[in-house]
Amino acid sequence: MTSSRWRELAEPVRMQRVALVAPAGAVREVLALVGEAGVLELDAPTQPGTTEDTSLDAVAGRTVVRGEVAALTGWVPVSELAPLRRRLDAMGAAAVPITAPRGTDPPTLLREGGGLRRSFTPLVQTYGTVPYEDVDPSVVAGLAYIAMFAMMFGDAGHGALLAALGLLVRSGRVRRLAPIRRLWPFVAGAGLAAMVFGLLYGECFGPTGLVPVLWLAPLDHPVMLLVVGVAVGAVLLALAQAIATVNRWREGGWSRAVSAPSGVAGAALLAGVGLVAGGVWRGLSWLVVLGGVVVATGVVLAFVGFLASSGGGGSGITQAVVEVFDAVLRVGTNLVSFARLAAFGMTHAALGLVVWDGTTSLASSGPAMVVAAVVLFVLGNALTFGLEALVAGIQALRLEYYELFSRLFEGEGRPFRPWRVSPAPSDQGRRP
Repeated sequence: MTSSRWRELAEPVRMQRVALVAPAGAVREVLALVGEAGVLELDAPTQPGTTEDTSLDAVAGRTVVRGEVAALTGWVPVSELAPLRRRLDAMGAAAVPITAPRGTDPPTLLREGGGLRRSFTPLVQTYGTVPYEDVDPSVVAGLAYIAMFAMMFGDAGHGALLAALGLLVRSGRVRRLAPIRRLWPFVAGAGLAAMVFGLLYGECFGPTGLVPVLWLAPLDHPVMLLVVGVAVGAVLLALAQAIATVNRWREGGWSRAVSAPSGVAGAALLAGVGLVAGGVWRGLSWLVVLGGVVVATGVVLAFVGFLASSGGGGSGITQAVVEVFDAVLRVGTNLVSFARLAAFGMTHAALGLVVWDGTTSLASSGPAMVVAAVVLFVLGNALTFGLEALVAGIQALRLEYYELFSRLFEGEGRPFRPWRVSPAPSDQGRRP
């Protein structure tokens, strides 16, 4: 994959600040063209207490006029600049690239593309707007969500139903599902991943024996599943920590990246805790000592960063100590939180077992009870599917936002809002 392709995957759309320059006598015509294109975000009014009016007349009134030339400033995606300039040339106007004032951050526009990427973007946008300088985590976040959901919703039969629901959303045949049509790859992907975990667990509409256990049965090996859940969490936290470190570097340079709890300092704490846990589990004292050294390194780096941000002095030292303690505690609580991947996976398996045991008990009571067994099996699986899909969806979202995104985001950007022609206030409400 080329470097430009990697950049497209990892960054928001590049923005260019421009000055929209037009003949003073043709401002309205030029603005109408720009508003029709819908690719330019104009600077908002700077007067305190001013309510922004986006009508054509109001925007034309905000232009700065010098002689026969009028101008406005704003932002445009780099990829849209050349087409916009070609359209403006025909009217004797231009979009001139200019340098952004110091301290001014460009607006953020995430690359939607198609397929999975487009369906993953709302997951990030619901949490907040990615700062312009940060990495766009849409693809990684979407795949992580699918993996976490599938581990809690592992059932080949239920996963197949969810995948079928995704295809139904894609078809557009159900009007009520039309608003989420763009999310169909997300739904179908979660269903397919749940089918994979169902095969690993040996679950297909419960422990029916329709599929063999390829890895482990959740209820037979709860401790192992809990350990794996925490291990999966450690991998996801490490990935989030790596992306967050890049974000801190892009935001504030190496000093920020090294000392931030979401940077190298936090990565050292996470790695050190992992080494200590691994050493205790395997009975390797040297690994425990190494982990302790790595944790201590992370504590020192984080303390230096907190002390610098607090301003120093006695109160600054106290604040830094408290914040370091909180950072260390968060690493442990974040890891333990991922045990819910196993806990809710076992809950799903337990509900499936209850339904299946009830079904087999009724069916063995005689031919007259076979119909009742079928009804119980269908209704029980429908209830399990609906309840567990809701619970697993919420829990995966909780882990995504509180454990992972809390590392990636230390602030928010502002979304790119291109200006489009809107009616003047005096015209609103009029009938044509």
